[in-house]
Amino acid sequence: MGAVSAHRIVGAGTAEWRWLRSSWLRRMPRAEAGELLAGVRRLVVVAPHPDDEVLGCGGLMALAVAAGRELQVVSVSDGEACCPGDPYWTPPRLRAARRQELRAALAVLGLAATGTVTLGMRDGRIRQAEAELARRLAESLREDDLLLVTWGQDGHPDHEACSRAARAAARARGCRRLEYPVWGWHWAAPSAPELAHVRPLRLDLPAEVRARKRRAIACFATQTGECRPAIAAPVLPPAVRRRFERPFEVFFG
Repeated sequence: MGAVSAHRIVGAGTAEWRWLRSSWLRRMPRAEAGELLAGVRRLVVVAPHPDDEVLGCGGLMALAVAAGRELQVVSVSDGEACCPGDPYWTPPRLRAARRQELRAALAVLGLAATGTVTLGMRDGRIRQAEAELARRLAESLREDDLLLVTWGQDGHPDHEACSRAARAAARARGCRRLEYPVWGWHWAAPSAPELAHVRPLRLDLPAEVRARKRRAIACFATQTGECRPAIAAPVLPPAVRRRFERPFEVFFG
């Protein structure tokens, strides 16, 4: 995740028990990884900040690698603006640390470092580079790709800008696209009107894949607060991590 500036991303957010008890989640259509990956040669995952890709779709990424699919992660920014005012964790230090954390997390999921494209766009300012991002994605996409990107109503301006750019690129190249919520689990609730307009799919994760995803999330020490020196208000405290340690992932068609 990156710098949090959207007005809806405040407080503790929707409690996880409310999601897990919701009829919206229980009644959600299920899909197997084989169905999602049918006819797909390459999985391309667009992440506004290092960790968004693992949080939202780390399980599907691991399953894609195990199934022999190519996997490319497009890391749009380095999430360097996540600790404004911290005397130690300055943007240059965070940029280097978060790139290393991403490499470690993706290795846990089975992806080699060569599978990552780092664009280095400014954290919190992706909207200003949205047209460039759409162009760069369109140049690299193929018809047999499955493109994954953050939800278009995720509540974070960087996440939503990436979604719009990916939508334009996928339309230009004629490839399939799915969206994954990250901050949406925080600000929304099961009855949120925005959820009435999505076509959700639930992907259940095998226990081994779920364990690997949990280990991958732990690699992001600057976000969980396990780094040294510690960060006073980490972006991924236990209550937030629980949303992404579920035995399933959710995608919007």
